[in-house]
Amino acid sequence: MSGLTLNNVVKKYGDIQVIHGVDLEIEHGEFCVFVGPSGCGKSTLLRMVAGLEETTAGQITIGGQDVTKIDPAERGVAMVFQTYALYPHMSVEENMGFGLKMTGHPKAEVKQKVAEASKILKLDDYLSRKPKALSGGQRQRVAIGRAIVRGPDVFLFDEPLSNLDAELRVDMRIEIARLHKKIGATMIYVTHDQVEAMTLADKIVVLRDGRIEQVGSPMQLYKDPDNKFVAGFIGSPSMNFLDGVVHGDKVRVPTLGNVLIETSVDLPGEGKPVYVGLRPQHLTIEEGDSAIKLDIRERLGGVAHDYLAAPGGVRITVETRGDEAIPEGSTIRLSFDDADVLIFDKVTEQRLRA
Repeated sequence: MSGLTLNNVVKKYGDIQVIHGVDLEIEHGEFCVFVGPSGCGKSTLLRMVAGLEETTAGQITIGGQDVTKIDPAERGVAMVFQTYALYPHMSVEENMGFGLKMTGHPKAEVKQKVAEASKILKLDDYLSRKPKALSGGQRQRVAIGRAIVRGPDVFLFDEPLSNLDAELRVDMRIEIARLHKKIGATMIYVTHDQVEAMTLADKIVVLRDGRIEQVGSPMQLYKDPDNKFVAGFIGSPSMNFLDGVVHGDKVRVPTLGNVLIETSVDLPGEGKPVYVGLRPQHLTIEEGDSAIKLDIRERLGGVAHDYLAAPGGVRITVETRGDEAIPEGSTIRLSFDDADVLIFDKVTEQRLRA
């Protein structure tokens, strides 16, 4: 079984600590995505698993074996990089089989494994081509194929789609999802794109400043975030955060005309400030006399994103469906179900719960 465990893993560069005691367990066959903003430590953590970065403290275990100090080639992992890193003078077939060739595998075995990977990735028609004759998506498939032929316990993907255009990113995302279903291997995937994380992952690990903020399935993180950071990072468009004030067992929202939100969460004391979280998908707009205006509408076909201008320079995003007739510049009113509202502590930014 090729599960992976990180136990109090730390990474320092001199006196600067970039990974702060990370604990994580990834089950055999899981597709785990590390996601977070630039500089959060997700690629560093992946490179530590690969053995490309030395682990300052803690333990990394793959398939029950402590690999913390083991050479990268002996860890049973294969890595797919953001850059394709293909040899330009070699054919697709030669690129895919090069690693096995260098480790002394028989030619017949190398050819068989390359043929198997080529079939999975639909590269049979391109085996004799050089990388320069391939599209970006095809080159990335070759890089993935090179990883497959090694038969690793764990696949590591470091932002593999970043260099592709929008359409190819979608296509390759689907290809990687199909690959995971077909071979059932443990995969760890790094991205800053929360859409990739939501669509690919069995498990998402949200990182910030070298620490894990929350771990869970995509829908767990979307519906039940632990804090304001996770709530704002997971979901597209991002969650709206408005200032609220505790009023008895309710929360008053000045931006929305002092509307009172009923909630069952454990609120701080009377008059204390909180954050009110509202997802764009949970808001409904209608024309009305208020201080909120419909500033800009982005039509995306079946859906539209309405950007509202509220008092005090507050911006609110609403996702609507259908052909809304409300023109830009109109004053509007917002409605929502109180049950969809999330409340966060103003100081700690932690989610307030019942």
